[in-house]
Amino acid sequence: MLAAARARLAAGDMELPLNAIAKDAGVGVGTVYRHFAGRQALLESLAADSYRELIAEAAAAADNPDIADGLRNLLRAALRRQLADPALAAVLSTPECQCDETLALSRELGALTMRVLDRARKAGVIRADIVPDDVRRLTCGLQHAIRSGDEDGTAIDRYLDVLLRGLRS
Repeated sequence: MLAAARARLAAGDMELPLNAIAKDAGVGVGTVYRHFAGRQALLESLAADSYRELIAEAAAAADNPDIADGLRNLLRAALRRQLADPALAAVLSTPECQCDETLALSRELGALTMRVLDRARKAGVIRADIVPDDVRRLTCGLQHAIRSGDEDGTAIDRYLDVLLRGLRS
């Protein structure tokens, strides 16, 4: 079922109709609904590996001796992971989780992001009012902007620079 859903995502189908996924996977629709309560639960399952990879990037950013570099690396990783995995982009753009695993991943990412932000604030790298949810929302917005047209492949670095300038204290 996950392979069928990934194939639909790769083809650009973000709707992920569970009936169509059941047909593609060669199972009954009841089987799909027994595993996934709905589209959001399916997206969260699809995004779990990318979420874990982003958490590893956040841990590395939190431990980076140069916190300005760590912050930039975290933001770049969040953008790149969302661009590479539309399921992760969809999950991160939704403020609430359906699955316990996703909730745990979200909390872990939030805690690591807070470590990065706390260190960045103490170093005078960012403004005092920035919280992890701001980072989530801003990177979701940037990934959407990049998807809407990055013909020359320079948008990530350009938009990341604009974002970092806006976060400065």
